[in-house]
Order: sequence, then C-alpha cells, then structure tokens
Amino acid sequence: MHDNVTELIDPEQPNEEPRKFAFDFSYWSHDDYEEQDDGYLAPTHPHYADQKKVFDDLGRGVLDNAWNGFNSTLFAYGQTGSGKSYSIVGYGKNKGIVPLFCDEMFKGIEGKKESGDSSEFEVSFSMLEIYNEQVRDLLNSKSKSKKGLRVRQHPKKGFYVPVNSYKDIENRMEEGTRNRTVAATLMNATSSRAHTIVGVTFHQKGKNAAGQETTKSAIINLVDLAGSERADSTGATGDRLKEGAAINQSLSSLGNVIAALADKANGKNVRVPYRDSVLTKLLKNALGGNSKTIMIAAISPADINFDETLSTLRYADRAKQIKTSAVVNEDPTEKLIRELQEENAKLKAALENGEIPKDDDDEDEKAAEGISEEEIAKMKEQMEEELRARMVENDRRLEEMNQSWQEKLVLAQELYEEVNKAAISVKEAAKTSPHFWNLNVDSQLSAMIIHTINEGENIIGNGLGDTSPAIELKGLSILSEHAIVTSKDGQITVRACNNAKVLLNGETVTSKVILHHGDRVMFGSNHLYVFHHPLELEAAKANNIRLPTVTYEKAQEEIAAVAGFDMDTSEKSREQLLLREELIELLPMVEEANAISQELDRKVDFEIVILSPEARGLSKGRPEPFIKMTNLESKLDWLWPINRFTNRKFLMQEMYQNYIEGEDWTLPDERDPFTESASTDIFIGTTMVYLESLSYLIDMREHLTISDYKGTNMGKLRVELIPCDENGKEYDIDADIFVDSPSELLGKKVNFLINISHALGLPNKFLETWCKFKFYLDDLPITTEVIQNTRNPEYNFKKLVSYSAATQQLIDYLTTDYLIVEVWGRYKEPSKSQNRNAGIKTKDMVMSKVLTRGKSVKAMQPHATQGGMENFARMAKMTFAQNTMKKKLQRLENKMDLLKKFTSMATDMDLDTVMLSQLKSLLNTTNPSAVAANLQVEVPPKKIKKSESAVAGESTEGDGETATLDTQAVSRLPATSSPPPSALRTNGIIEQSLAEGDPQPKDQPETLPESVLVDDQAKTNDHAVKADDNHSDSQSKDQPEPSPESVPADDLTKTDDRPVQANDNHSYQSPKEDTTRETKVVQAQPQPPPPVELPPARVQQSACCIVL
Repeated sequence: MHDNVTELIDPEQPNEEPRKFAFDFSYWSHDDYEEQDDGYLAPTHPHYADQKKVFDDLGRGVLDNAWNGFNSTLFAYGQTGSGKSYSIVGYGKNKGIVPLFCDEMFKGIEGKKESGDSSEFEVSFSMLEIYNEQVRDLLNSKSKSKKGLRVRQHPKKGFYVPVNSYKDIENRMEEGTRNRTVAATLMNATSSRAHTIVGVTFHQKGKNAAGQETTKSAIINLVDLAGSERADSTGATGDRLKEGAAINQSLSSLGNVIAALADKANGKNVRVPYRDSVLTKLLKNALGGNSKTIMIAAISPADINFDETLSTLRYADRAKQIKTSAVVNEDPTEKLIRELQEENAKLKAALENGEIPKDDDDEDEKAAEGISEEEIAKMKEQMEEELRARMVENDRRLEEMNQSWQEKLVLAQELYEEVNKAAISVKEAAKTSPHFWNLNVDSQLSAMIIHTINEGENIIGNGLGDTSPAIELKGLSILSEHAIVTSKDGQITVRACNNAKVLLNGETVTSKVILHHGDRVMFGSNHLYVFHHPLELEAAKANNIRLPTVTYEKAQEEIAAVAGFDMDTSEKSREQLLLREELIELLPMVEEANAISQELDRKVDFEIVILSPEARGLSKGRPEPFIKMTNLESKLDWLWPINRFTNRKFLMQEMYQNYIEGEDWTLPDERDPFTESASTDIFIGTTMVYLESLSYLIDMREHLTISDYKGTNMGKLRVELIPCDENGKEYDIDADIFVDSPSELLGKKVNFLINISHALGLPNKFLETWCKFKFYLDDLPITTEVIQNTRNPEYNFKKLVSYSAATQQLIDYLTTDYLIVEVWGRYKEPSKSQNRNAGIKTKDMVMSKVLTRGKSVKAMQPHATQGGMENFARMAKMTFAQNTMKKKLQRLENKMDLLKKFTSMATDMDLDTVMLSQLKSLLNTTNPSAVAANLQVEVPPKKIKKSESAVAGESTEGDGETATLDTQAVSRLPATSSPPPSALRTNGIIEQSLAEGDPQPKDQPETLPESVLVDDQAKTNDHAVKADDNHSDSQSKDQPEPSPESVPADDLTKTDDRPVQANDNHSYQSPKEDTTRETKVVQAQPQPPPPVELPPARVQQSACCIVL
C-alpha cells in the first residue's frame, strides 16, 4: 500500500504487473505495531494504521455529519477474518468506529451542556441482525418469532432504546452481543454468516433564529456485513436445492444494487432492485438516498486469500462510483407532528379506496410495467401491509413526541435491569468462582456466556428432564442429563452421562477427568467452552508462568488433530494451509449436520473426506475436502462439494427449527436436504493412463485398476492406446514405427487410437455406468455410451486422435502427463425389503461411529486418500517402463540377429568388402529381408575377372563363378518414381536423407560412404580389428575406382529366400506402404576411402559392437 493506492500481486504469477486500485484511503494494519500493557496495539512505524487513525479519518467525518443533521452510513465488506468487525466494533482496548463514535458523541453533548447550550439532545440505539433473510432485534431477547421481524420501509425515515450515556450504549451493545451469541450457539449460526446493523438516532431540539421549536435529526447506520466469500455459489451448481437457502441472498443482492447504482451514476437508465433482500431494504437510504456513505473494504494480506482479496477490491472499486443525495434533516417540531398526522390520514384514505400511494423514489413502482400480474399482486399485498405498519409507527412516534425524554430514559433503564439482572449477577460471581465461558469463531462473541460452577455436583442438561440442571444448555445433541461437573475442595471434575458427547481438549471423555485452567470442553455439537479456575490462574501468576491464549481456531485444531488431520502449520505450502482453514470451518458444521440427522432420525451420516486432484479427474491441483453423505439404511453414499453441503446444512437447520417449535418439518423428497435422487450422477473412480508409450509410438493395451478416492479397487477398465495411420488402421505387427526418442516426432504426423473396450467387476449397486475423459487441450469431456444392468459393461469406445504435425507442447504432454479416465454411474433404486436396520434409530445406528469418529476420519486424511492414487500412479508408470523396456530389448535382439545373419551370409558368399552405410542401414531396420538386400554390394576389384564394371544388362562374375544375391527389399521403402541414372548400387536400398540427417546442400554431389575392405590375407590371422581413420587420398590411388551402377528397385522386392543373380532387367516400382517420408538418392564420389583390414571371423564376432 502506497498512500491511497493498493497494489495486489498474484502469488501464482509474481512477475506480472501488480493490479492497482485507488481509494480515498488505504490502511496497512497487518504488522509494524506493538501491544502495550493495557492491550492497545500501538504503531511502531508510520506505515501502520491503528484504530485511532482510522477513526480520525472516517469516524470523525460521520460524527460531524450527525451534528450537522446529515444521515450517515458506514459499512464494512470483506471475507471472514479480514478485519471487518475489528474496524467497526474492535476488541478490548482497541475500540472500533462504533464505540469511539458513541463516546465522542456523548462527550460533545456534555460539552454543549457545560457551555450553557439550552438544546435538548436525544440519542437512541438499535442493534439488528440479519441471518438467512430473517431480521432479529438483538435488544429484545423475549422475541421468539421464528420468522424474525418484518422490515418496514419509510421513504424519508429510517427504521430505537433511549440511551443517556456512552455507558448505556456499552451495556446495550453487550446485551445485543450476548443475545446474538445465544442464538448462534443454539444453531451454530456463526457471525461470519450474519449481518449486524448498529443504528444510532441523534435528535437536537432547540429554537431557531425565528424562535420556532425545531428538530435536527441524523440517523447513523454502522454495518458489519457477513463474510463476502459466502456469496460464492460455486459447487452448488446442479443441486436441485440450490435456490432453497437464502443465506447468500443479501450479499448478492447488495452487489446487484451497487452495480445498478454505479450504472445509474454513469447515466444508464436501470432499475435498482432494493426489494430483492432484507439487507438492501434496510440500506436503501444509505446506498441511494439521503445519506453520506462510507465503505470499508477489509482485505487479507495472506497469499492464500488472493482471489477473495481481488474480488473485494473490485467490489469496492465499483461501489465508489455510487452517488447519494444527503440533505440536512431540520424541521420545526410542529411541522413534524403535522406531517405525521397528514401522512396517516393520507394512508388511511388510500387503503380504504384500495389505492397505494407512490413514493417519489419507489424504483419498484417505476419498473412495474415489466412485471407479471401475479408479481404485481404480490407486491401490492406487501406494500399494503407495509403502509399499515407505517401508520402504526407514525402513531407511536406521535405518542413519543408527547412523552418527555426523561420518562423514556427511566422506562428503558428499568427494562434493561429486569432483562439483564441474571447476567449481571453471573458476571460478578465469575470473578471469584470457577466457571465456563463460551468460545466462538467470532472473538466478539467469545466470553459472552458464563456458567458458574457451584460446590458439589452440577448437572448439565437441556432442562427437559425430570431433574432441573444447574447449567442449562439448549441445542443439538444436548441430553436431559448430559454431564456432571463436580467441585470438591477446589478440584473440578467432569464426566459424561449416558454416552453423551463430551470432548476435553479434543479427546472424547469416557470417564471422570480433572479440569484445569484453560481446558477446552465441548458439550454436544455446538457448545464449546473454556474452563476458568481462579485459584490456578493466581498460582500461575505468582510463579510467573505465562499461560497460552485460548482461541477458537486452536480449539478446533486440536479437535481436528485428534480426529486424525494434520494441523501442523510448519513448513506447509499455500495449498496445505488453505486446506487446514477449510477443515477448521467444516468440522463443526459436519458435527451439527450429524446431530440434526440424529435428532430428526433421518438415517443419514456425514463425514469429511479429502480428495486428491487425480481422484477428482484432474492431473494437477490441490487436495480439497468433500463431504460424504451415507444413507445408513441403503449403505449408499454421495460426495458433496463444500458449497453444496453448506447450502444443504442451512435447509437442515430450517427443518430442525420447525421441529423444535412443533411445526410441520417434513418435506417431500425433492426438497429434502437429507435425500439424493436416484438419478444423481455418482463418481465411481478413476484410472490413470500414462501416455509416455505414445511418445515412443509403442502401443499400450492394459486392464487398469479403477480406484475410488480412497484408492480402493472398484474394478478393471480395459484401455488401449494404439499408434495407427491417419485412417485409424493399426500398423502390422512387423511394422517398425518405434522411435528411440520422442523428439523424433517433432513436426511429423501423429495418429493413434484411444480405445475403452470394457470394464470388469464394477460394484453391483450401479444401474448404469459410463466413462468420460479429457485429452490434451479438450474443453469438454468425451463420454462413452451409457451401459445398463451389468457389472461388466462393454463400452466398445474408440476415438481416433490425429495431429498433422506434432508440436513440442504435444510431445511434452505425451511424455510427462497422463490421461485420467473417470468412471461414473447411477445407483439402482434401493429395495426396502433388504433394509436390515428398519426400526433402529439413527442415534443408535451411528453411536459406535460417533465414539470412533477420530478413527474413521483419520482414514480420510490427505496422505491416506492420496496414497492409493499415488500407488496406482507408480504401478502405471512401472507397467509402462516394463513395456518400453521389452520393446527396446526386442529391437536390440532383432538387430543382433540381423547383424549375425548379415556377417554369416557375407562370409558364406566369400565377400571381402562391406560398406559402413550398409551397417548403418541394417541398424535402422528390424526387417529380416533387409539382410540379403544389404549384401547387394560391389565385389572388390581383385575378385572380378572382367575389368569393366557391371552395367545394365550384364552380370558380374568373380573367380569363374557368378555372384548370386538375395534381393528382397526392406518392406518400408521411400516412394519415388524412378532412380536417377547415376544412382549407386551400394547397400541394396535407397539412402534416406532424413534418417541419415544429411547436412549437404541438394545441388552438390554427396560423398561416397566409407567402405570396409576385407583383405584375403587377413582371413588366416586372428589379429584384433585394426581401425585407422587417419587415411590420406594418396593411400587409395592403387585401388581401382568402382563404377557407379543403377540399383533396380525390383531387385529389392523379391520374396524368395534363395540367392538370386543380380541383373538389371527390371522396371522400377514404387512401394505402397509409406508415402510420408521425404527421400533422396545418394550419388557416389569418384574415389572411395582406403580399406581397413579385418579378419572375417572377427568381423562376425564384433558386428554387434560397432558404434555408429
């Protein structure tokens, strides 16, 4: 951050240009501070922005607006844990904008009074919470309405408890936070998923210059929004219940309103959808009406939160384009009374006549033309209800105006003391008594609930049994007698009752255990407490022992660690730390879902599993947690992504809420969050097909293991990767297409078949199955046919993959990557007659599983779930390596056999000279026919009786006998129409420039390949092979120059193994097998290189050792 500019660097692409965002202020509050003795975080560097600086820049502006009669709104937006609540409310001595604003306001009021100002000052305070589109008044603990408050809108006014001092506001905030904590504990409705709106109304009553009684009013809304990442619906796609939960509706609607207001500010004529959510209804004035508005975008500096941070900054960048129209709210008191009376009369007449008065800024009425009749009727009904409520509110306000401010304050104080009497008493007792205090994911809500422990036995229960508990806990999995806490002689012990769920520092409590100061105790699924022992705390202080700070995160970490997850943060990668955060969040949610299932007897159990990227059908990525839902009756299970589970859990909570309130809570299957349709696609497993064999043009035909996310064998899948021609025809078994290096494929045609023949031994519970995969750069998966009613489906799937010229990217993909084939299916409808657990309650069915949850979850931790996939990957690579090695050994053996045969035939034919190019050509083929073809050589001069060279139409004779040769050709010859007249018959085949890598220009004659001459005299000695490359041109002058002669291609196409006399009475025919490779005929130079004397036997023995 530099001045007012925030720069964001992508950790995945650190060398890219940083993204820059400019705002009015950019604050750095991550480090460069020190904690003072009183707990305040003071800056140690000017770069650090403490709470005082933020308030001076932002809060004082809001305060000045209030004194001047302007409405103001300040809301904080950002992901959970980024510092929204810290900025708005603060913690401990680090007070946020709300308490500092209220404190400064009352200081200003006291200053005015001391200066002799005769004005009256009235301050009212409200605290609302929006959770799952329901509004709760946090200052009214007696409100039991399941549906919460109805939101009433007023076109000019906002939507209070009179307060007389900052201390009153502190008490009210504590009361609201405590009520919020109780509700959150009952249903695990974490604050990160709720919006909190603190409202302050400020009235200044006095006389104007004309002597009239006037009232200057200001409404200040300070909003702490829910975590922005909750608005992401990724993962819920395809879920039939994705529209059922409204948890994300408020934030997404707020985004739509901000976008519409930004477009409107830029001159576009758009409708602003204020009515789409409760939050936008409440913030209508703040966002687009009579208000001065400030937005705080709270972001995390952690690289694992890059995506959320970028999203938040973009959101704020859009919001800064909004324009509001704030005006001073100052009117004569008599005018206010008159306006209220006139408005009530107007509303009454409109309702009697069936009309609805329209407000000047009613966006919904302006947009009514494009809405259906049914929607208009519904909107009209809602507005009629709101108008009636507005009349009631106006009557209340008129009554208040006739009531003195002091009377209001007295009534409010009496009500507060009555409601909070018990809480105040407990708070005082906790200073000297052992007690439990609650631990919450939101540190604001921690230590808001306190339960003191009396001497003797203290029963903990839900209050629904015969015995009244000393500590009453409501909520999931709490029994009538859940646990007994005993205090005797300063020692505190706890034991669980009736197999109730009690965890101590993450471990299940199975017998009586002693509690120590700072111990973490979990009762049921949601009640997490810290034990406080004053005597042990004092002893620790006396001995200068610094006790560790207990946090919600650390408590959940130890629960996860005992459950088998790796919570060690040292030397962890970005992906592993992100996984750890997800687990800490998911564990309590899964426990809650299981508790609801047991309470409602839904025969369903949930657990966390961690899937490697391979188990999800991806070749790269990070491990991600999924939720496995198991139907305990049918034994069928489903894997849900996090967001689908989160969405379903809110619907489960709604069902449970209806259940405890005695309402009808059952739902049809299509709306039931505990059920899945039989038509749901089920991931069976994957198999990894390593592609490296294709990079060597080696076929792969294997029955590969299908592994599920745990690495369990789910069956076999027959997969084949077969090199072929461009028409999909497989090459003959004798075809030699194997390449020694994948780089040889560069720029050449590559064709192969992907065959998925069949599967074997799939689980019997699937009605139908199919396979799908993505190859190379495919965007959409390729899917086989769906096969039904068999464990051994015949897919008979074939796909021809062709590339006209292989690129380096393709070669790298084939060499290093693998194809992941996913096997999917759909379950058979379970038979109820096969259910052995009918009549057994869910709680009994999972009791053993709950007690051994750590063991069952431990099997699902990352290294375990990936272990099977890693073993599978190793086996696949080993299989390929074996196949490749077999292929290479087979080729080497073939070459050795050919060299032996070549040497033997040359010896039998009494040939003294073989050409080095002949050996090279022989090493480049595996066809046995090439042996005889390679022996079509020119006989040394001393063996020729005629001095002239062999020409077309003549035979070559030596020592009175005709040299007879086998002229069978290599089966894959380059295609050319006819050999040029000067073509030299050297090695029985046309020389291939691509294979030899000829560097010479095409317009220059090529040099004659070196020849190896076998001296007659060398036949009688056994000397070692003498190879001398230091030859000079003069050494070869005594040797007669061989005459070039044409090589009839027909001579090379004989299939007879008998020696055939060489002759040129043949026509040249082009072979048909391969027309892809470029060819060149080699022309001879006038002089051959000098001979090398080699014993024939030695040549034969060392032929396979020649290195070219």
